[in-house]
Amino acid sequence: MRIARLPLDEQLAAMPRVLGTNPVLTAVLHQARTLDLPGWWVAAGAIVQTVWNHVTGRDPGYGIKDYDLIYHDPSDLSWEAENEVIRVGRRVFGDVPVEIRNEARVHMWYEERFGVPCPPYDSTEDAIDSFPATTCALGARITAAGEWQVYAPYGVSDAFGLRLRPNPRLAPRHVYEAKVARWTRDWPELTALPWP
Repeated sequence: MRIARLPLDEQLAAMPRVLGTNPVLTAVLHQARTLDLPGWWVAAGAIVQTVWNHVTGRDPGYGIKDYDLIYHDPSDLSWEAENEVIRVGRRVFGDVPVEIRNEARVHMWYEERFGVPCPPYDSTEDAIDSFPATTCALGARITAAGEWQVYAPYGVSDAFGLRLRPNPRLAPRHVYEAKVARWTRDWPELTALPWP
């Protein structure tokens, strides 16, 4: 039976096995843990795209351009503080393209980049909840005890079912549609639902 048709608890139980097929993702998760960032997750593209690659029989790293490591630290909202974390991350991750962002700072630049205001996020989970497609609103991490955790506010059946579902909570329509254009080019099996 396809994972997308399993009960939710079985879908979530399959996530560590599926994500574990991507050795780069697994290494990033283990290395991210050493940074001890508050509320961190590896999120979005690298997570959902590893799932798509599993479902479509592609190489686990196919189409993944970077690995998004997000955290939430409101104690210092300066660019300098975030940039220091990015510098440390470069030493930890080496040549692996890891994009590190402090989600507590997003409201400071979001409107200039995307044209709509963004209220301050109160956590990384709050940020994930607002990703442009509910399908990619996913986070994963490995705890110090080696246990996998998955954050999936909208579930994972769309990811396993190759469905793109828009999330109009924050991102404007053009952001969703640009992502759909890229994703469906690389994974033509995807079905994109229209913007509401």
